[in-house]
Amino acid sequence: MAVNSIDLFLSRPKRVLKALGIWLTPERPMFLHSFYTAFIMLTQYAFIIFEFVYIAGVWGDLEAMSEASYLLFTQASVCYKVTVFLLNKNNIKVLIEYMEMDIFTPETEEQQKIMVKLSSQIKKLCMFFLTSALTTCTLWALMPLLDDTGGRFFPFRIWMPFGPEKSPQFEIGYVYQMGSIYISAFLFFAVDSITLGMIMFGCAQLDIIIDKVQKMQSVSLSSKLTDEQRTMRISNNNKLFVECIDQHQTVIRFIEIVEDTYHANIFFQLSGTVAIICIIGLRITMSEPSSIQFYSMLNYMVTMLSQLLLYCWCGSELTTRSQELRDSLYQSPWYEQDRKFKKLLFITMECMKKPIVFKAGHYIPLSRPTFVSILRSSYSFFAVLNQTHN
Repeated sequence: MAVNSIDLFLSRPKRVLKALGIWLTPERPMFLHSFYTAFIMLTQYAFIIFEFVYIAGVWGDLEAMSEASYLLFTQASVCYKVTVFLLNKNNIKVLIEYMEMDIFTPETEEQQKIMVKLSSQIKKLCMFFLTSALTTCTLWALMPLLDDTGGRFFPFRIWMPFGPEKSPQFEIGYVYQMGSIYISAFLFFAVDSITLGMIMFGCAQLDIIIDKVQKMQSVSLSSKLTDEQRTMRISNNNKLFVECIDQHQTVIRFIEIVEDTYHANIFFQLSGTVAIICIIGLRITMSEPSSIQFYSMLNYMVTMLSQLLLYCWCGSELTTRSQELRDSLYQSPWYEQDRKFKKLLFITMECMKKPIVFKAGHYIPLSRPTFVSILRSSYSFFAVLNQTHN
């Protein structure tokens, strides 16, 4: 049974984006669909504007500013990511067409298992991120409801055109704030899952190429083969090798388009994560260890770190598999093949000296060292802020 690459790698984020009106629209979108998309985006941009207005009013108060701004970078990031997604729909269509190309279709049961395995991995990791994000949102939602100070307050410190003291103003403000944050969490999950799913699709294709290379048949003179059988095997190996090269070049073009489409998103995310982790760390030190706010901030930290780790892990996996492909070519029975095969192998090995590296902003490689570097930078800024606060 043939597997559908789109269903395997993009089914969940596709459903979420469709539900929020962000997914690829038809050539002639209905007015209600356009209005719904605009409404969803308005909830996100309005939240940022309200945050800026509030921060301007408390400028100079470090505690109030940190409490108001810990969501600012997150909201700005999701707005930027979704806006870029909407503006790059043509690129998304091209990438989807790539994923449906015949050259990427698994030919054997083993190759199908490779696709299913990697798609399952990225789905589980993205689901952990979503679960953590929704848990954080739920803790934020509980804070105004379980607080015993006696006064009403909204979940987040942002400017609102009315106060929380009276009804139904409190209920309206509460629903708007939490509705916007839950939508933000789903948008984050969906857009990131699209990017990460496409990167892991590239990893799956490299694994399939490795599987093909490992299936090249031996044509040793010591084997009991007739001249006709040896000639046939050499011909088949040449044909398979050319197919592997074509598939590898298509993977490179696919990854290049993915990087061109999402590199700015990821760069913005990596840059903002430094500030987010720093501010969250500061908020954790200001919160009572037994309070809901403390656990919500701690869970928010886990959410941001898991998002950062996902990008760096996927980029590292892509680079590792491209290196493994080169090693598998060297380990193949190339020395038993004809001169045509050896010449083609030499050129291919030279071209593959530079592994596939996915870069944020066409500059920062997504890798485990990058993850560690961001953590170190975040801690350095946190130490400075914490010392200033004390």
